[in-house]
Amino acid sequence: MDRITATKTARLAEECNKVFSLSDDVKKAIASTNREAFVPVGFKHNAYKLDALPIGAAQWISSPLTVAKMTEYLQPKGADRVLELGCGSGYQAAVLSNLFRGVFTIERIESLMIEAKSKFRSLEISNIHTRTDDGQNGWIQYAPYDRILFSATAKEIPKKLFEQLADGGILVAPLQKGNKQVITRFVKKSGTIRSEELEACDFVPVLDGVQK
Repeated sequence: MDRITATKTARLAEECNKVFSLSDDVKKAIASTNREAFVPVGFKHNAYKLDALPIGAAQWISSPLTVAKMTEYLQPKGADRVLELGCGSGYQAAVLSNLFRGVFTIERIESLMIEAKSKFRSLEISNIHTRTDDGQNGWIQYAPYDRILFSATAKEIPKKLFEQLADGGILVAPLQKGNKQVITRFVKKSGTIRSEELEACDFVPVLDGVQK
């Protein structure tokens, strides 16, 4: 990352931290991730604003503040592997790659996944593993995961995803509750799932199947 970009990402991390208190690790992860690389060319001038931006295929790159919050809610410290459902632009996965040894990310829209993969390559991020699939199936091959993150709103969490969550693991997802969405954190202890509602939010919905 060149000096100008590093200055911009450091400032972005500070801005997020002012609005929502971040742990040092998460703040550093935001500051170490080149957001501009994941924003469509026409929106580069908005890359460091705390706004969500369109990325094509009727999808959005989440606001940096939302990414910072979701990352913080995962409580990444001490966790090794994370599964992300809804790779989108790849920005959230890139942030997670600074905090986890292994990031496993699934995207149902093939064109978005191809683009995200090429960005990971150009940024030389080597610990992100990608898959084009319906994220609601999870990725059984590499389970169990210490953390699971939904980057889209679910009506409910499929049972098979809780099965792929390690004991003591945390799953964070925006859930549809009536006409609003609520970020919800689930903790798995001795096979039992405990949940807590964290805050209202606005994400694109989880959709079924794969889009070629």
